[in-house]
Amino acid sequence: MEYDVVIVGGGPAGLSAAIRLKQMAAEQGKEVSVCLLEKGGELGAHILSGAVMDPKALTELIPDWKERGAPLNTEVTEDRFLFLSETKAYKTPNWLLPKCFQNHGNYVISLANVVRWLGQQAEALGVEIFPGFTAAEVLYNDDGSVKGVATGNMGVTREGEAGPNFQLGMELHAKYTLFAEGARGHLGKQLMTKFDLNKGKDPQTYGIGIKELWEIDPAKHQPGLVIHTAGWPLDNDTYGGSFLYHLENNQVAVGYVVGLGYENPYLSPYEEFQRYKTHPEIRQFFEGGKRISYGARAIAAGGLQSLPKLTFPGGALIGCDAGFLNASRIKGSHAAIKSGMMAADAVFNALGQDRAYDEVTDYSKAFEASWLHEELHVARNFKPSMSKGLVVGTLLVGIDQVLFGGKAPWTFRHSKADHEYLRPASDFAPIPYPKPDGKLTFDRLSSVFISNTNHEEDQPFHLTLRNADVPVNVNLAKFAGPETRYCPAGVYEFTKTDDGQDKLQINAQNCVHCKTCDIKDPTQNIVWITPEGGGGPNYPNM
Repeated sequence: MEYDVVIVGGGPAGLSAAIRLKQMAAEQGKEVSVCLLEKGGELGAHILSGAVMDPKALTELIPDWKERGAPLNTEVTEDRFLFLSETKAYKTPNWLLPKCFQNHGNYVISLANVVRWLGQQAEALGVEIFPGFTAAEVLYNDDGSVKGVATGNMGVTREGEAGPNFQLGMELHAKYTLFAEGARGHLGKQLMTKFDLNKGKDPQTYGIGIKELWEIDPAKHQPGLVIHTAGWPLDNDTYGGSFLYHLENNQVAVGYVVGLGYENPYLSPYEEFQRYKTHPEIRQFFEGGKRISYGARAIAAGGLQSLPKLTFPGGALIGCDAGFLNASRIKGSHAAIKSGMMAADAVFNALGQDRAYDEVTDYSKAFEASWLHEELHVARNFKPSMSKGLVVGTLLVGIDQVLFGGKAPWTFRHSKADHEYLRPASDFAPIPYPKPDGKLTFDRLSSVFISNTNHEEDQPFHLTLRNADVPVNVNLAKFAGPETRYCPAGVYEFTKTDDGQDKLQINAQNCVHCKTCDIKDPTQNIVWITPEGGGGPNYPNM
């Protein structure tokens, strides 16, 4: 199938690029064919974010979004930032809060619902959207430029043979292909290697965000209340913190982010999140409430100094596939939308000049001149500062953000990739996490159940190992099997063979596509590849 532009990924970046291309075509009376692939069974099925949204970029894209019924319904009414000890909470006075933690004019949203709405706008403009189709392979022209993508075959058995429902994948050829797969994109990772896009850049750093959606007692609900915390239950040397956002309809989104550069292999981000909810200041909101959804997703937090080169012949990286998230604001959707728009502008102009498979360097130039670049420049020292520990990090952030307003004459660097920080288990004692009570805290499997995760059971594993011996001989022997703890879905467990030997069992059916294993595995032996289209979680309004 031939198109002018193919977009991989139906999140805010991909949909905004598609909308912008069609808007410009309509304004200039031209025809531009745009196809968008989404691996989830429907738009929004794999979208998970906090989320408090800055509407700045959306207003640029669709100025009358409010009149069109965009689901930005709950404006932020109050910001609270708390430092937690095990039993106490200390509120930071609002006059001391850096601008990055001030959310006046922003909205508490379900990003999945915003994405569904963006999909309606895109389809109304003539964008062809194919949900349930994974882009499994990048296609190249003879000169090495990107030619498009191929979707994965459907109905392949565990043995790799054609099953009774086999359906051959499609090749989608385009003059330009935009990659918007989200953080740690499967194809984006390959493109970075092939075109050496990370040359001269800091390593990308990530966090894992684990989230639950609750329906709480109306008497405890405060629409628009935004709470962030730092401190307990993590130790002061581990980067992380929580978010608790009051939406409409007595719903509260609660979640925990742990930086994946942690050292202790016994640490479990999932268990830290469950423990966080037991804090007296936090549990009060949830007692008597009902948990209605669960999910997890890695987030790219390296910021400006970790952004790869954005373009290559025939295409570009947009949104979190590149890493545009602003870690200091814990916001990425506005950045994703803006990056999609800038890439679309550059591609549209190239098409107007009858250029195909070229490198749209105008996208990079537009970014460097944009408010998004300025915003990420102001935020550039936040993540490397906080990675130095809670006490030192808070002091450094205060100096950088409050005293210098993000314009300090220095830039802190990221020196290592997240997986390189893990230290041997012998350096630490196991962490005694409490058992779940089934009311406020829960086990992984009951959590995965309410994420509506499903994969065709007979398909080949999408969680692959470069070397089958490494999990036991290295990960278990040296690091006490960290994959059993960093995975928030119970995918990895060590069992015994009939002759008493250890082996790694991979429960790929549980995978919520968070990508944490692909990031944190200490020898980078685990490689996440795309499963059959439509597989994975099915988030209702996360």
